[in-house]
Amino acid sequence: MNVNLEYYKIFYYVTKCGSFTAAAEELCISQPAVSQAIKLLENNLGSSLYIRTQKGVKLTPEGEVLFSYISRGYDTMMLGETKFKKMIDLETGEIRIGASDMTLQFYLLKFLEEFHMKYPNIKVTVTNGPTPETLEYLYEGKIDFGVVSAPFQAKPEVHIKEVQSIKDVFVGGKGFKALQDKELEYKDLEQLPIICLEKNTSTRAYMDEYLKENGVVLEPEFELATSDIIVQFTLRNLGIGSVVRNFAEKYIGSGELFELKFKKEIPHRNFCIVTSDKNPISTAAKELLGMLI
Repeated sequence: MNVNLEYYKIFYYVTKCGSFTAAAEELCISQPAVSQAIKLLENNLGSSLYIRTQKGVKLTPEGEVLFSYISRGYDTMMLGETKFKKMIDLETGEIRIGASDMTLQFYLLKFLEEFHMKYPNIKVTVTNGPTPETLEYLYEGKIDFGVVSAPFQAKPEVHIKEVQSIKDVFVGGKGFKALQDKELEYKDLEQLPIICLEKNTSTRAYMDEYLKENGVVLEPEFELATSDIIVQFTLRNLGIGSVVRNFAEKYIGSGELFELKFKKEIPHRNFCIVTSDKNPISTAAKELLGMLI
């Protein structure tokens, strides 16, 4: 059976309104058009749907059964349309973001606070992980976009937008004060106990590659999971910490840590926003991306 769905819509409104005339007014069409649609629907179904009364129309028993199903379907469609409009109007929705502890703490968090104040009903899910893991989530469509730290290699479908400069430093505590005023060579690091991140991070990969280009290969004393812990180890004079400066800034300012100086400055790198051509971006995610970029 191939029934025009428009007939069911008119059937829904006639039943809800209780008359052909009221349904015609609600739908902004003529009363004869309503009558014709109902007649064609009844012919297609092979049975009458209404009993005409002085006050309008009343469903036949068969019509009541049909309406019980049509109304559920139509109400569900209307609910879907309402939800859709709310997402477009940013009254509801969800954003999935991938970010490392570093990019979340020193870049993303302030924007999330602003976004939540403006759109409190938008759910934001942040998946924490190092840059390689975040890129995998993007490839698999598990996140809408990621905020990562360079350098990294990405697939051709990934768009990269640099958003904030960051600086890698080596820092020491009071137990290494003798180094504070010295201008060092990178080679000097090979003679020092180094505390750095594990190898599955872009920060560790960047420092290893950069030092290797300058003829230096480090054998770290400690390899730790987070930069915050590196700072704590460094404060306790367990070695020289390799971190992005933001993590140590507070302690550098207070004099508890100092930044080692080298004859050649370590180049700056960037936090980047990554999106993929293969992942559709919701209205809410587009709004947040607009704030970030």
